[in-house]
Amino acid sequence: MKFLHTSDWHLGRSFHRVNLLGAQAAFIDHLVETVREHEVDAVLVAGDVYDRAVPPLPAVELYDRALHRLAELGVPTVMISGNHDSARRLGVGAGLIGRAGIHLRTDPAGCADPVVLTDVHGDVALYGLPYLEPALVRDQFGAGKVSHEAVLGAAMDRIRADLAGRAPGTRSVVLAHAFVTGGQASDSERDITVGGVEAVPASVFDGVDYAALGHLHGCQTINERVRYSGSPLAYSFSEADHRKSVWVVELGAGGEIVSAERVGTPVPRGLARVRGPLEELLSEDAYARYEDCWLEATLTDAVRPEDPMARLAARFPHVLSLAFDPEGRAEDGGGSYAQRLRGRSDREIAEDFVAHVRGGGGFSDEAEREVLQGAFDEVRAEDSRQETHR
Repeated sequence: MKFLHTSDWHLGRSFHRVNLLGAQAAFIDHLVETVREHEVDAVLVAGDVYDRAVPPLPAVELYDRALHRLAELGVPTVMISGNHDSARRLGVGAGLIGRAGIHLRTDPAGCADPVVLTDVHGDVALYGLPYLEPALVRDQFGAGKVSHEAVLGAAMDRIRADLAGRAPGTRSVVLAHAFVTGGQASDSERDITVGGVEAVPASVFDGVDYAALGHLHGCQTINERVRYSGSPLAYSFSEADHRKSVWVVELGAGGEIVSAERVGTPVPRGLARVRGPLEELLSEDAYARYEDCWLEATLTDAVRPEDPMARLAARFPHVLSLAFDPEGRAEDGGGSYAQRLRGRSDREIAEDFVAHVRGGGGFSDEAEREVLQGAFDEVRAEDSRQETHR
């Protein structure tokens, strides 16, 4: 059986104020064509369909068109909610939509209720495991701790129990939205740290034949059976070196991975990062290849040049981001605010602030750190509770 694995569409998201809706529509066109060309048996969408809980109307319209086109293909689609989605909004009408072959899995309680497909070798059970906010589902799953590993492990125990009660030889696929140890993050994923930990081990998915993951925006293989498709478009300059794609995975008669092919997705415009003195960027032939790219420029001039953005735009009309990193500056004082925060979690940023206001002293003991982390966890949980009840 052959699957197309995709995730992290983030419909409605822009790129440095550039509207990406046209590029996202082109991806949907490409998705439909890939399903036809590769004669795919099912489409797996592993979360973050939208970029925010209340998406703009044009994004909802594009999502609606995508569902209709997938349903017209007659190819079953399994779709889960991610941490950017409102699970309740995405899941509205799931029962009715399921009759058209679009199976929305947004309720954690239904994680062990698979979509079952059949081929000449028997059944394949497709389990949709939506993003689980640990503080909200710990009691529901009887997890011992408020952590991603604990709640995902408890949910997977339910899935394995259901699988054990099915006919011998039933193959299995799980869709999940999580940060798995070994994955490489980029700047455009939202922090999901709980209790100071965001990653879960790949072993949590032991016992299933394939885990189709979402959340990280780079396409990557954790192991043969655990993979991220990545986002179909770049959503930050940290993804400039990504090759955006979807996976087409074929599952054999015994659950073995027969093949896993990356199929590239349309690129609306190349991304590039350049660094150097302004006059060098404006005059050197080596930078000519970036003139049609969306560009992030970091200027290293000792003195900030006059009107640098307009001057850069004369050569690079699609320059979107400008930062300053003067040569010879002190380690702690240069670069843009965004650069200094890049790759740092909310907790790390807060700890840096505490150290700053205490003159470099930082926390007096581990208990203070636990109080800070508890505050972050409670804020995230309260946001999720409010979204659930809207």
